[in-house]
Amino acid sequence: MSAADRIKEDMLQDFAEAYRSFGLSKLMGRVVALLIFSPLPLSLDEIAAELEMSKGPISQITRRLSDHHLIRKIWKPGSRKDYYEIQPEIFENAFRNNFLLTQKNTRIAKKLKDDIAQANDPELSSLRQRIDEMERFYEIMEKHFQNFLDEWVVERERIYG
Repeated sequence: MSAADRIKEDMLQDFAEAYRSFGLSKLMGRVVALLIFSPLPLSLDEIAAELEMSKGPISQITRRLSDHHLIRKIWKPGSRKDYYEIQPEIFENAFRNNFLLTQKNTRIAKKLKDDIAQANDPELSSLRQRIDEMERFYEIMEKHFQNFLDEWVVERERIYG
């Protein structure tokens, strides 16, 4: 087995486990790893063959990854097949997806805080405190996520010019 083959196998396994730890499909991680590894776009047939899977699950996963702006479908002249490659800003897009979840949690906390305030029920005092904590936690997280993205824009420009 060549060094490249070992690295590819490690990537497929590591990304599968990383995606699983985020509560996502291991197959999703393997598809992302394969497309990061591949210097050329791959067709659904090629992805399925590489991962030893049928095209059905691969097609579903590529659709989800595309919806999350991690990969994109491209057209190859002379072919009627769908080809896929990673989005140029895959890592930033993955981070932005998490940022959107954080913002959603902040909105949930604010709504619950308003609901609790309107209820004006003393039995909700411990819940009020927990929701205050939730709101503050996600507000601080949003601030740091935004600072990170601002810094990343500068760093990305340094990398890609």
